[in-house]
Amino acid sequence: MTDAIRAAWAALDGDPADVGQVDVRGPDGVLPARLPVADLAVATVAAAGLAAVELARARGAPVFGQVPVETAAVATAFTSERHLRRDGVAFDGFAPLSRFWRTTDGWVRTHANYPHHRQRLLTALGADPGRTDDDRLATELADRIGGLPAAEVERRVTAADGLAVAARTPPEWSAHPQGAAVAGEPLVDLRLDAPAPARRLPPAPEHPLLPAAGLRVLDLTRVIAGPVATRVLALLGADVLRVDDPRLPEITGQHLDTGSGKRSTLLDLRDPADRSRFTALLADADVLVTGYRPAALERFGLTPDALRRHRPDLVLARLSAWGRSGPWAGRRGFDSLVQAATGIADVEHRPDGTPGVLPAQALDHGTGYLLAAAVLRAVTRRGRQGGAWSVEVSLARTARWLLHELTADAPGAPAVGVDPDPWCDERDSAVGRLRYARPPVTLPDGASTWATPPTPWGSDPPAWRPA
Repeated sequence: MTDAIRAAWAALDGDPADVGQVDVRGPDGVLPARLPVADLAVATVAAAGLAAVELARARGAPVFGQVPVETAAVATAFTSERHLRRDGVAFDGFAPLSRFWRTTDGWVRTHANYPHHRQRLLTALGADPGRTDDDRLATELADRIGGLPAAEVERRVTAADGLAVAARTPPEWSAHPQGAAVAGEPLVDLRLDAPAPARRLPPAPEHPLLPAAGLRVLDLTRVIAGPVATRVLALLGADVLRVDDPRLPEITGQHLDTGSGKRSTLLDLRDPADRSRFTALLADADVLVTGYRPAALERFGLTPDALRRHRPDLVLARLSAWGRSGPWAGRRGFDSLVQAATGIADVEHRPDGTPGVLPAQALDHGTGYLLAAAVLRAVTRRGRQGGAWSVEVSLARTARWLLHELTADAPGAPAVGVDPDPWCDERDSAVGRLRYARPPVTLPDGASTWATPPTPWGSDPPAWRPA
């Protein structure tokens, strides 16, 4: 795992000597797979921990000791949605129509967890979008999809603004224009965009150590990867305000799993009053994290230049599914779809030869920890040398890292069953008693969990906490 940690930290342009601070504890065989998933998971969590320690020291906090990374804690956190309970009740996983389907020449993967994506999928395949009989629908769709080539299903559903990808092999993805475009992008793009005065943060609190205390983070992300990143920033003390469009309700379990330490508000940027509220928030923000498709904010006039007119030294962090360039750059995407398109599902095939999956939504979680680490490094650099900094990561680029660039330190390590109980906690919240995975990012004298439980979706005012 050491090589993977070095690679992740190098992608963040970190000092190679810092890697010696990481103390990896526990077995190697967590998150067993053909690909080095455990190495990716441990490396991305370690990178977030190193970036947090670096920021703490830059703010004058005396940080002593190593950064511990427990492999079992990482494995539990990377499958956190499976361990979430509300009043003892688990949440559903993938919707019935989010799955692999056999085609005339292979397989296609669909995503229909959200109602609007489900409706578009059905419309594209000639089914009534208002139907709710999923079992019968699945049988009918299997017949329809089974009579088409995978590329044609992908084309039809994408044309209807739905979500479906043909399952490809790694060589097929590498030869695809989008695969070639992603191969030319860095794993983490951390760059200085424009000059701005250095703005030092006050000393960080030491008990518990909260390196991001005082930072204000506008969180315009959904699903898993972006919310995981901002959940890390909230753990480290940042005031994270998640802003959602009221027209796009979130999945309850997903929101509760990734909402710890944050607050949640609703703003419709089409509405002039809500847009005014958003720009007022922006003027006092340190970081904006967005997971919307390219041009989603631009259509409201919120280009990077416009955003920085409200806050010249804003750290602008952007997450995408497919990368910032290439013909798919503007498409929606999810971890499961990226696994299928890039060839991961082919590599992880089941014994019967059907497409497989990783033991966790590791592209989402791993990219989230990389994004959090990059934001922390950008804030540290802004404090030292000033400037307006940008960060970009993508699920597809993380997939390439896993497929082609990571090599497990201990290949073939025996699989280890992880008992999640020691790595979960319970607490009361406004929505009931929650059981949740503990944060895997731990610092010497740092917080062991989030300061607050998740609040109900959209229940908070669009305002920062008092300074």
